[in-house]
Amino acid sequence: MYVSFPKEPEKLTPAEKMILEYMSSHQNEFLYMTIGQLSDVLNISEATISRFARHVGCTDFKHFKQIVMEQTVQSGPAQKLTNTLISGNGELLRHCMQQQQYNLQKTLELLDQKEFDRAVGAMLTARRIFIHAKNASRSMAQLLEFRLRRIGVDVHSIPSAGTEMLEGLIPVEKEDLVILFGFSKVSSEGQVILDYGKQIGFTTILFTGRLYPEDRQKADIHLFVYRGEENEYHSMSAPAAIVDALVIAFSAQMGARAVEKLDAVQQLKMKFRNKIE
Repeated sequence: MYVSFPKEPEKLTPAEKMILEYMSSHQNEFLYMTIGQLSDVLNISEATISRFARHVGCTDFKHFKQIVMEQTVQSGPAQKLTNTLISGNGELLRHCMQQQQYNLQKTLELLDQKEFDRAVGAMLTARRIFIHAKNASRSMAQLLEFRLRRIGVDVHSIPSAGTEMLEGLIPVEKEDLVILFGFSKVSSEGQVILDYGKQIGFTTILFTGRLYPEDRQKADIHLFVYRGEENEYHSMSAPAAIVDALVIAFSAQMGARAVEKLDAVQQLKMKFRNKIE
């Protein structure tokens, strides 16, 4: 659908002309405005703005902004963020929290419990654990590495790209485990790791947003996480929850060993608390 403006200027009221002119000259600001904010800026009523939206073929102001966004923002992060802001309809905090709840529920429904259990088992039997991630997913890799190191796991980070990534991959051996994060797609570096894993024989776990990855991009174990639809802002709430669940389940299987490592850390903190920040 496209917004259809009257071709004859006289068919627009002065207020509607003002809205159209503001929208044309302040496109970025307009896409992030609520109807109340636009009303304040132009000093015209919200009812007038709503009538204008209907005049050009939309059901309401929210629908009007959505159509304008689709015509002006073609793709990429800007479109995803704009979609989310528009759908929030002025109550962004409530909308974001409800979206996180939905993402978590969707992940719980679609994540295979057997795959989760297999992931925990692979972590328990691995000699060492290596973690690889790029871009925003690096935050999840850092969280997982931090959690595992605290309970005494021999864990290493594989650099995100370039020659350093290849150098970080060389030490991985058959008895080791590599955990990758590749939500919407596996990066070229991730693909190299998967291919090398098949060659060497080490186990791979992939955090993914795809229920049915392509054959070439398949790991030994897949942990599905739902982060939102393709045209929405992608959240990290579900990946973070699965990272924590994985560490908790792993710690439970470790039993006393995990607690002993945490106690050792606490004792060091107490001993040297006056010497470190």
